This record gives sequence, structure tokens and C-alpha cells, in this order.
Amino acid sequence: MRRVLVTGGGSGIGRAIARAFAGAGDEVTIAGRRPGPLQETAEGHDMDCRLADVTDEAQIEALFERPYDVVIANAGTGRAGKLSDVTLDDWTRTLAVNLTGTFLTFRAGLRGMGAGGRLIAIASTAALKGNATVPAYAAAKHGVLGLVRSVALDVARSGITCNAICPGFTETDMAETAITGLMQRFDVDRDKATAMVVAGNPMRRLIAPEEVAAAALYLASPGAGSINGHALSVSGGEA
Repeated sequence: MRRVLVTGGGSGIGRAIARAFAGAGDEVTIAGRRPGPLQETAEGHDMDCRLADVTDEAQIEALFERPYDVVIANAGTGRAGKLSDVTLDDWTRTLAVNLTGTFLTFRAGLRGMGAGGRLIAIASTAALKGNATVPAYAAAKHGVLGLVRSVALDVARSGITCNAICPGFTETDMAETAITGLMQRFDVDRDKATAMVVAGNPMRRLIAPEEVAAAALYLASPGAGSINGHALSVSGGEA
């Protein structure tokens, strides 16, 4: 039985990933800052819930009393706003959670990880291109992808892989915030706002969290043993 850690496991993509691995028979630990959402994720599943802020080095280190076979750095945050609207606090917090949190999680996860181990970062299509409305988030996710590619080269001969999943807009709280923000800004209804959010997806729909979870299961499978340093876009063909 593999030991799997999912940060940001209390909601959205993290919740779907945690439940997918638990359903596959893995021993799953979920980490996050809020006990309530973690307990909701674990309800009906055999999971270990751990409180941890991914920006806190000591809290992350404490998660790794024993090594994990699969470490998924999923915790993230982001808010819309053009560069002129981004405060230094916004910038610092966005990089701390998305980029530094992934660094701390991977660094601790790599210690004691044996051959067959998997490091997976949940990045974003924002890691693959610029976005005028989320510059801090895009910068952080570009950094995550650079980290993934660098770690992949470091672990290539150890039997461990390091990859990123890059979802498009997914049915999460972040997408809901984007939709409601557009409704208020442009005085449009939900259908119109949703259409604006998914306009970059050729399929014209939000990605289901379970689709991202399926990609994580694949990257953690033996069949993905030669996939290393890859950015897997789960986005309906978004360019």
C-alpha cells in the first residue's frame, strides 16, 4: 500500500485527488489549514488529516516523520487583478503559497523517498502562458513549473519522477470567485460570466476536479515511470 500526501486536501482539486487515491486503496494523508474542510474530505474515507500551512517550514517538515511514496503539492491561492492593482502583500502571499509551498513540500518529500516515488505539483495553464488579469499567480505557477523541471533532472536516475499537472479553469472556489467577480464587474448573469471564464477552453466548459485527479493517478502509476519533468495540460486543448 502506497503512502500518499496531498496538500490543500480540504477542497476542490485536492479533495478530488485525495478521494481518488483513497479509492485506489492507498493510505492517504491530507494537509491544510482548516480542520473542517479536511474532515469533510475524509468523511467516508480512511484518511489521516493533518493541520499544516505550506508556507511554514516547520509545519511542513512535521508532516514527514515517515516518508511518502507519492507527494502531491496542491495547495494554492490566487486573486484577480492587473499588475497596477497587485499589492506587495498580495504578491508575497501568492508566491509564498504557490511556489515556496511547493518547494518546501518537495524538499521534505524527497528525503527518504525511494525508487518509484512520485512528486506531483498542481500548477495551472497559467504556468504555460501569461495572463494579464492574474500576474502574481501566473508568475508563481511559472516558478512551480521551473522547479518541477529542475527537480526532475535531479531525480532522473533515482527511479523517482517529478511532474506538473496544469488544469484550466476548474470547478473550484477559485473559479466561483472569478465567475461572481465577472457578474459584478460587468453586470451579467451567471451563464454569461461562466461563458467568459471558459472562453479559453475549446470545449467551452469548466474542468471537473475528478479529471485532474485522474491525471494524478496516471502520473503516479507504474505506466508513467518514464514521464518526468512534464507539464500535463488538463484544459480541453487550451493554447
